[in-house]
Amino acid sequence: MEKAFRPMERRMPDRPSAVLAGVIVAFAIAAIPVAAVLAQTSGPFMLRETGQQFENLQQAINAIGAGQGTIAIAPGTYHECAVQTAGSVHYDAVTAGTVTFARTTCEGKAALVLRGRSAAVSGIIFKNMAVPDFNGAGIRLEQGNLDISQSWFADSQQGILSGNDSNGRITIDKVTFSGLGTCEGPGGCAHSIYIGDYGTVQITRSRFEKGRGGHYVKARARTVDITASSFDDSGGRATNYMIDLPAGAAGTITGNWFVQGQDKENYSAFIAVGAEQRLHASDGLAISGNDARLAADVSRSTTFVADWSGDALVLGPNMLGRGLIPFDRR
Repeated sequence: MEKAFRPMERRMPDRPSAVLAGVIVAFAIAAIPVAAVLAQTSGPFMLRETGQQFENLQQAINAIGAGQGTIAIAPGTYHECAVQTAGSVHYDAVTAGTVTFARTTCEGKAALVLRGRSAAVSGIIFKNMAVPDFNGAGIRLEQGNLDISQSWFADSQQGILSGNDSNGRITIDKVTFSGLGTCEGPGGCAHSIYIGDYGTVQITRSRFEKGRGGHYVKARARTVDITASSFDDSGGRATNYMIDLPAGAAGTITGNWFVQGQDKENYSAFIAVGAEQRLHASDGLAISGNDARLAADVSRSTTFVADWSGDALVLGPNMLGRGLIPFDRR
């Protein structure tokens, strides 16, 4: 028996409703300001791992949180600062020497305040940092490891200032410190680098010049390795030691070039060991293969290494210019 023919029913979409919904969505998208759309997709601070971009550095650091990530920083001069409280963050200039942080500090301390697990800094310039307590720095390291390379610190109260972290590690490679330090503050001097009681500090292939007070390197670390660096004090003003290890230290100071200038607050030594306390043993501290001299217009007598520790330092050979006494026990 043949089935009765029944025309197929066609369910047609509710065309007016569908069209209306589409029109509403289109108008909604069009109504979003262009700047707001761009703000979601562009910015000078980019997380390399995700491609996310942010308008300021603190937002990028917060996005990493307790994790690990690299922030690629576009060329420019930034009047902003940031605080890292967790995680491991690499701050990396897209092109070395084209990123500058200037004149702005967080917490009255520094452009970068670091107290996370670790931090790395590559290719960045820090300049004109000043705060009321005369400790304004490019970087304030409060805990954790720090690796910094191909960067510049200039015309500030301090370059790098750290707290204490006896298990921490600091490495500084191919970094220039120029026009830093001051003894104008009521709390004592600021320095190009001032490292607290850290585990190890390594400084390689770096340059120190034109100090404006204090020491070029002051470090209370347990172990130091200062190698293949230059300390040009010929343009310094009211400076002190080139290297001060006030709490004693083991390690090496080798292959460096030192020139002491005329304008000194204290010209009595180039390198000082244990001048303030004996927190660390200096037995075996090797100071050799260095070239040290007075600037051409300077005529006086001074000491290359002054030691207050009484430990068994390992000295020489070093190339010393006129007027320099190799060693003095104090």
